[in-house]
Amino acid sequence: MDDDELKSRLTALTRDLILIPSTESRPEERGRCFDLLAHHLDSLPDVRIDYYEINDHRSMVVRPEGIQFPEVLLCGHLDVIEHSQPNCYRSKIENGRIYGPGSGDMKGQIAILTELQRSLQTRHPGISVGLAITSDEERGGLDGVRYLCKTVGLRCGQAIIPDGGSLNDITVEEKGVIHGRIRQSGHEAHGARPWLGENAVEKLMVRLTRLKLHFAKYWPVESIEEQVNHWFPTCCVTIIRTENTTPNRIPDQAEATIDVRFPPPHTLESMTAEIQELLGPDCEFEPLMTAEPTHLAPDPLFSEITAELTGNPVRLVKASGGSDSRFFRDHNIPVNLSRPLVGNLHAIDEWIDIESMVTYYRICERYIERKLNPA
Repeated sequence: MDDDELKSRLTALTRDLILIPSTESRPEERGRCFDLLAHHLDSLPDVRIDYYEINDHRSMVVRPEGIQFPEVLLCGHLDVIEHSQPNCYRSKIENGRIYGPGSGDMKGQIAILTELQRSLQTRHPGISVGLAITSDEERGGLDGVRYLCKTVGLRCGQAIIPDGGSLNDITVEEKGVIHGRIRQSGHEAHGARPWLGENAVEKLMVRLTRLKLHFAKYWPVESIEEQVNHWFPTCCVTIIRTENTTPNRIPDQAEATIDVRFPPPHTLESMTAEIQELLGPDCEFEPLMTAEPTHLAPDPLFSEITAELTGNPVRLVKASGGSDSRFFRDHNIPVNLSRPLVGNLHAIDEWIDIESMVTYYRICERYIERKLNPA
């Protein structure tokens, strides 16, 4: 297949996927995405498609018959974040890019992985390459890749996950993560007599300010606009809520959700203890999703081929965000984590560069064929 035909196929499938609002609140739409992908693969001879589902989160694993643990596993997620605008799940092509929600995170990459699996199995029947697509990465991946690895027992020699880095940036480290809920209690009273109550919202604000000031100490001296090294702990408040709906009532309950990221030498245990000490004994902290810092151990051959095909040197980078890579690394499976050129992730005008999709496809294709040396 020449590059023009490949570009056309990748663009068409990406745009078809963007049209399906496969968000957390729409399991039926996530199901439609799986149906569309299966339609591209179910005609392959001697290839089986297995489905797994937990908590309304489906996963699809595609493998050649007789191969339980493929040498290379292509992995991605089809879930996208929720947008308040109901009619935004559509796309346009402009300046060589596909614009649309989920285009770069990661429906464009799903199109690449699906087309790779179809093409490789067609040209090299039985090649030891698998494909795993999940639908809960934006919520932490517990029902997706973690379930597949921990409960189903999915294994492989090398995973390829195009969900981080960039075309010439291959991720070698990811920060640890704590998504946690803080609950603060108080004592209700009439708004006209605040001395008779304890305002849970105001008490919570004091603790959130304490967190903010503490984590600010980790930030470098230079301005954040100028500094490149982000390899330090961060904490941000993402949600604040109270059940109170009455303007003249002092609330007795309030809660906040925080997102904490941390590199080594911090650990999940040490960072959790640090947060709990800052909040104090009368404030409840509940970790919702956690992950240790992760070393991905990418294959040097992948870096070599990336440099060959792009004509530019490869950078081995550290990521402030996380991915499903950590679940493979729990089982000592190395991960190649890079991707095409993308931008405005999680925005309505999210985009993926089409030429770089073709380049990334060719990188993965050459890597697999050189690594596995099929007949």
